[in-house]
Amino acid sequence: MARYTGPVCRLCRREKMKLFLKGAKCDTMKCPIERRPYPPGEHGRTQLRRKDSEYLVQLREKQKARRIYGLMEKQFRNLYQEANRQKGVTGENLLRMLELRLDNVVFRAGWGASRSQSRQLVRHGHIKVNGRRVTIPSYTMRKGEVVELGERAKAMIVIRHNLDTLDRQVPPWLEGDPQSASVTVRDVPLREHIDVPVREQLIVELYSK
Repeated sequence: MARYTGPVCRLCRREKMKLFLKGAKCDTMKCPIERRPYPPGEHGRTQLRRKDSEYLVQLREKQKARRIYGLMEKQFRNLYQEANRQKGVTGENLLRMLELRLDNVVFRAGWGASRSQSRQLVRHGHIKVNGRRVTIPSYTMRKGEVVELGERAKAMIVIRHNLDTLDRQVPPWLEGDPQSASVTVRDVPLREHIDVPVREQLIVELYSK
């Protein structure tokens, strides 16, 4: 499956804000955006003085959401089309579907330092859903389903380190059980429970053109 393999810190600089794609590094002074808070490239500094067009603002918002959740363009567009077919507000439907991805649930549980690391845990077979191993990061969770770490994963140093050091609260739509290393989807997430810095209405306007 296609995936982005370039420098992820460059993506944060392009969006002119931290997207927290590198886990703990993003909270330190080693984060490139701390030293170079302007877009990459030869003309990066001059872009700070440029007034963005309406289309560019919408495009940047879409790119920001896509990069936060680690999706390629085709995946993101397909997800938007599915959200548009559902009842309710399209933008909120889109964010809800992104949050209910298995790799994001693993990230929200605090087992992965970043969504890319959480995606790798899923692909390597360390995550179970309702007692069965699932290796598809885009698997959509449903209300009542239980996600848990595999037996080998519970002893992995990287996961234990993340649980001990990451100061990440489990969102209200998830219910964590530290004893069994599992989380349960209590309900679908509401917009006020999704803390990603994305203005979803701009994405809807972009795709509606």
